Amino acid sequence: MGSAVPWSEVFELPVVRTAARLVERRWGMGLGFADTAGPVRPPRGRGPCTLAQSREAGEKKCQEHARTSLEALRVAGVLAARCGACHAGVQEIAAPLVVDGEVVGALLCGGVDRAVSAPEVAAISALLEEVAAAVASEIGDRVAVRGDQDLAAPYRTRYSYDSIIGRAPPMQDLYRLLDRVAHSDSTVLIQGENGTGKELVARAIHYNSGRKHRRFVVQNCSAFNDNLLDSELFGHRRGAFTGAIADKQGLFEVADEGTFFLDEIGDMSPSLQVKVLRVLQEGTFTAVGDTEPKKVDVRIIAATNRDLKGMVERGEFREDLYYRIHVINMIIPPLRERVEDIDLLVDHFLAVHARGRRGKRLSDGCRARLRAYPWPGNVRELENEIERLLVLSGEDRVIEESLLSPRMRQEVERPAGGAPAPEEEPGRLPEAVESLERRMIAAALARHQNNKTRAADDLGISRRNLIRLVQKYGL
Repeated sequence: MGSAVPWSEVFELPVVRTAARLVERRWGMGLGFADTAGPVRPPRGRGPCTLAQSREAGEKKCQEHARTSLEALRVAGVLAARCGACHAGVQEIAAPLVVDGEVVGALLCGGVDRAVSAPEVAAISALLEEVAAAVASEIGDRVAVRGDQDLAAPYRTRYSYDSIIGRAPPMQDLYRLLDRVAHSDSTVLIQGENGTGKELVARAIHYNSGRKHRRFVVQNCSAFNDNLLDSELFGHRRGAFTGAIADKQGLFEVADEGTFFLDEIGDMSPSLQVKVLRVLQEGTFTAVGDTEPKKVDVRIIAATNRDLKGMVERGEFREDLYYRIHVINMIIPPLRERVEDIDLLVDHFLAVHARGRRGKRLSDGCRARLRAYPWPGNVRELENEIERLLVLSGEDRVIEESLLSPRMRQEVERPAGGAPAPEEEPGRLPEAVESLERRMIAAALARHQNNKTRAADDLGISRRNLIRLVQKYGL
C-alpha cells in the first residue's frame, strides 16, 4: 500500500533541502523519511540507506526495518530523536514525525559505515527534531487547508490509547467509544475474554475523565468468599463478627468521588448484588454491623468474561442490576480477531521486557507461528510468551521458533480440519501423567472461559493448586 503523504512535495520544502545538504556536507550522511510503507527515497542525492538499498534483498530488509522502527516509536510514544542501528548494523538517527499527537512517520539520518560520536549524535538529533517539527506542521496545514480526507486518513489511525495497544479496526472502534465515554459519569460494563485487557480499558476511562485526580479502586469479585467480599466492598464496624477488632473502611468509601472497577462482577453473590444495586440507584450503602447508611459519589465500571444476559435468563444474576450496569457496553475483541496487531504487540513487549537485552528480534518463522496461534489467553498470554522467549534466548540476537512453547508449535502444526495433531505418548509414567494433567487443565479452563474457580471445582482440586499447575505448564 502506498503512502498518502505527498513526499515529493515534502522533499522540496526549503527546510528539508537545507538540512539534507547540511548533513551530507558536515557528516557525510544521507537524509530521508519513513512511513508505514517503508523508507522513502529522496528525488535526488542519496538517502540514509543508499548502500543497503542498492540490491533488491537489501531494499526489502530496509523496508521491513523502517516499518518495525516506526511501530516501536509509535508504541513507545517517543517524541525525541534517538540513535540506533539499522538491519545492516549501520548507525542511524531517527526523529518521529508527529501530526495531531500521533507518530505518522520518521525523519532518518544515516548511511555511514563508522561510529558516530556522542557530540555528533546530539547535534544531528537537535537538527532532526527541528526539521521534523517543521515538516509535521506543514503536513498538518495541508490537511486543514485541502480538507483532503484521503490525506488525513492515515493520521487518524491510532496505535494506542494510554496503555492499550492496537490498530485493528475493532480497536479503532474501541478508541472512538472511549473518547465519548471517558468524559461522562455513566456506568460502564466491559465484556471480554480473560487476558484481553479489561482493566486497562477501565483505567483509560478513569484517567481520561474528570475524576482522574481522584482514586481508581480495583476489586476482583471472585477473589474472596461472600463474607470477606462484603467487608472489602462496604467495610465493617468493630465487633461486627469474630476478628473484627476495629472499624474498617470499605472500598466504596475509599473510591468516593473517584472510580470503582468491579472486575468479574458475574461471580458476585445475589445478596451482594442487591447492595451494589443500592449504591448505583441511591449512592448509599451500609457497612457490616452498622445501622447508619453512608453516602458516596462513585463511578462504577464493571467487567466480566461471562454471559451476563444468559445468567439473567437462568436466574443467576439480577436483571435490575444487569440493566443498571449495562448503560454503556464495551466489548474488548479477543486477540485472534485482530491478528494484524500481533506484530505491533510483539515489538511493544520486546521493548518492555528487554531488561538490558537490547537489539533482540524474532525470526520471520517465529513471528509467523505467533500470528497463526489462536491465543486463548489473549494479550496476557502473548506478553508472557515474549518474556519467556527473551529469557530462554540468552545472548542470541535472533529468537528462533524452536524456543516457542510446545503448545504454540503444536497448534500451528494441526491438520487443516482443525483436529489436534496426535501427541506421541511419553515413554515414562511421570511424563505421561504430566501430559494428561496439562491437557485436562487446558480443557477445563477452556470450558469455563478461563475462570479458575470453576475450573478448579470441575477438576476437583483447590484454586491455589490449579494456579500452581497453570504456572508450571505455562498455560
